[in-house]
Amino acid sequence: MSAASSGRAWGAGLCLSLLAALGGCSGGASASKCGPASGVVASVVDGDTVELESGEKLRLLLVDTQEVTSGKNECYGAEARDYTRQLVEGKAVQLSYDEAGCTDRYGRTLAYVSVDGREVNGLLVERGFACVLHISPAGDDRAEEFKGLQSEAKVAKRGVWGSCTTGGCF
Repeated sequence: MSAASSGRAWGAGLCLSLLAALGGCSGGASASKCGPASGVVASVVDGDTVELESGEKLRLLLVDTQEVTSGKNECYGAEARDYTRQLVEGKAVQLSYDEAGCTDRYGRTLAYVSVDGREVNGLLVERGFACVLHISPAGDDRAEEFKGLQSEAKVAKRGVWGSCTTGGCF
């Protein structure tokens, strides 16, 4: 057996061991039954929806941004999309889930998305790019936290709260 063949065999054995321990050789361990622990964002659909390189569409849990897709161009929607794009597009992200609800009615995986140690979901609400969207039971354990962030953004007239008079948040 050549050194290269031996190396491939060793690597395959290691991969099989990792497969058993972590749940996969390409992509690592699953964070939960809902989806992967991490991924790379291939594209940003709008402020609250991204697509991973794996093809999985993620809807950011507990947030709702104004629409800029399907022929809509709601107030502050483009700003929310651009902010999300700046934070995550082309970057590795960490994902966490609320096991109470893995997907929305459109089949998108509901997730908390973090990049560089910052949670995007909370940032969107805190900075006024998004409103809270809580559809129980998903997000029950953090809904009050997000409502508090939204109240602060509203009082400070950040983002949508200072720029728009109509739309999905009102």
